[in-house]
Amino acid sequence: MDSDRNQKIIEGAQIDRLKFEALLSDLSATFINVHVSEVDGKIEQGLRRIVEFLGIDRSTVWKVSPEGKMLCTHSFARAGIKPPPDVISNMVPVWETMVHHGEIFEIADVDELPESQWREKEYCREQGGIKSIMFLPASVGGIVVGFITFVSYAAKRAWPEDLINRLRLLWDVFTNALERKLADQKIQKALEEIKILKDRLEVENLYLRDQIEIEYKHEEIIGRSDVIRRVLLRLEQVAVTDSTVLILGETGTGKELIARAIHNSGSRRNRAMIKVNCAALPSALIEAELFGREKGAYTGAVTKQIGRFEAADGSTIFLDEIGDLPLELQAKLLRVIQEGQFERLGNPHPIDVDVRVIAATNRNLALAVKEGRFREDLYYRLNVFPISVPPLRERREDIPLLVWAMVEEFSRNFDKKIERISKKSMEAMELYQWPGNIRELRNVVERAMILSNGPSLIVDVPDISAAISAPSLTIAEMERRHIISVLDRTRWRVRGKNGAADILGLKPTTLDSKMKKLSIKRNDSASEI
Repeated sequence: MDSDRNQKIIEGAQIDRLKFEALLSDLSATFINVHVSEVDGKIEQGLRRIVEFLGIDRSTVWKVSPEGKMLCTHSFARAGIKPPPDVISNMVPVWETMVHHGEIFEIADVDELPESQWREKEYCREQGGIKSIMFLPASVGGIVVGFITFVSYAAKRAWPEDLINRLRLLWDVFTNALERKLADQKIQKALEEIKILKDRLEVENLYLRDQIEIEYKHEEIIGRSDVIRRVLLRLEQVAVTDSTVLILGETGTGKELIARAIHNSGSRRNRAMIKVNCAALPSALIEAELFGREKGAYTGAVTKQIGRFEAADGSTIFLDEIGDLPLELQAKLLRVIQEGQFERLGNPHPIDVDVRVIAATNRNLALAVKEGRFREDLYYRLNVFPISVPPLRERREDIPLLVWAMVEEFSRNFDKKIERISKKSMEAMELYQWPGNIRELRNVVERAMILSNGPSLIVDVPDISAAISAPSLTIAEMERRHIISVLDRTRWRVRGKNGAADILGLKPTTLDSKMKKLSIKRNDSASEI
């Protein structure tokens, strides 16, 4: 009788072993060609089959994070069994240490745990009364990446060595599948990052091609007048920060050159500054240009396009002619400045960017705010650090320096040698009003260089005879007119921020002296001169 019983036990064990090997073989085959997107589902199914086959109550797969936390990633439990916690951290310190050392642990009866594992006992009680538990760590490259647990609630459960060995084989199947999934995720993430960098680089290159022919090829901001020195001082003060800058000035005064100098003097200079001319872009396309679009976002959007803010991530964006930005886009720009977030057209998911904003305008934004053409909140966000670039007529002592710098540049380009500039030409340039400022001066000098056939340069200044002969256009009178015009704009407020002295780049005491010298009184007005 005993021999028959023993024989039946042996035969039963052999049958169980064969069934388990069949299960192992079946699960192994399942993961051979499974797509990475199906790995999680297949592991959940595998855990269910293990629980049902072994007659236990719960099986859980845990991931060990680089910080040492143990995170639940997959689990199956019978009905009525409490699910495992999402994270184990200092809950079972002895077992956690064993896992980190790659040690296998099993116990048939948790009541037999030593006193040193009292917290482990407490965990088993809090989990609803775990009776038996076993866990198997998994290592990749000598580093423990996770472990699997098998738990029994209903009764004590022995964990014979041959069962542990078979479960280790099963756990290896799961581990390989998870590592393949992780590797695929890393590859996909790397490919996505490469694509983002490629798209950004293409956009940067596209914008850089537009900026190769910058307004002034020489890098220095040329001038030694008091007003330009004041501009350079403010430039240096703000360049070392990431503060938003608003550059004010007439057309052709070199606002882009100031913006480029701020960028090149700051911490973001290793990446290209992205320029946007808000007046040059059609209103129907400017949102896509600034913030990008998804394929199919609107009719004609046949490809995905990243916007200039995304291309400027980690760098500087220069918004030229900001006063021409459509009112409906100003709220979106305000959000980027305040929160560093925006959405592409056709995509509701926010994109985070770290962009320094430099804006420029030749318009009176304060007046545009009063007239409802520009958002007040956006104006104050942009006007953190204003820099006023003086017109050329306010820095006439810089004209000879600028002219000679331009002559040297054109001499190289045209292969011409200029040794002197006629005195009459230079005086005419110093007297002329230059409504187009440095841009107009550059065009006039370039035209003179093209026509020049000798070492002496003769410059034909527009309306030069009127500028010289009209007594009302003396330098003193032009200076007087301009000061009165600025005083009218400030309602004759000389001192303080945005006062006349601040706008003119002068000390208040200097402006007071000039007003006395030029006989400027409060009852004078721009309409009377």
